[in-house]
Amino acid sequence: MSIDIAKFRVLPDAKLDLSLWPTRIDPVYASKADYQSILTDQVAELSALQELHYAASRYSILLIFQAMDAAGKDSTIRHVMSGVNPQGCQVFSFKHPSEAELAHDFLWRTTRDLPERGRIGIFNRSYYEEVLIVRVHPEMLRNQYLPGDVLSSGRLWHERYRSIVEFENHLYRNGTRVVKFFLHLSEEEQRKRFIRRIDEPKKKLETQYGRY
Repeated sequence: MSIDIAKFRVLPDAKLDLSLWPTRIDPVYASKADYQSILTDQVAELSALQELHYAASRYSILLIFQAMDAAGKDSTIRHVMSGVNPQGCQVFSFKHPSEAELAHDFLWRTTRDLPERGRIGIFNRSYYEEVLIVRVHPEMLRNQYLPGDVLSSGRLWHERYRSIVEFENHLYRNGTRVVKFFLHLSEEEQRKRFIRRIDEPKKKLETQYGRY
């Protein structure tokens, strides 16, 4: 199976309006059985490449997944990475920050979990929450113990964007390749999935569990 990734890729410095991007594509498989067969083959290929990556131990790979709730971050990570040797692949989920995390700068808690050389690290949510959720809900800043001049400068978000860019450039210069995925979901589909969660016992916990 060959997929043209160009229609999914956002180029550096490109202006992005999510409302103009589709939330679904034409199926790339004929049936559920076909999908499972394709996924199995691709996971096997991914596993083999990861073994080479681990043996070389020169680079590390960081996969970042961001999305609205119910977009499928957990299931995507579980289905795609389930066949990869866990010795060379680790998943970290970042939900509501702890008191210790709030006492440090906003990049601290994710920096601790960066992948070593030869490994694949997966972030289910990331430091991008600090310029997404926190910007939408600025009251969260009250718990971050920031200096008054930082809060009143009017440049808080600009400086955080700058910090993220500089941080990722630093990672690149030191051998970490960062690949970012945003799972795009329509509001209508999100509503349907929330309703299904209420009716499915194994999904109900996800609805009840406190989010960031």
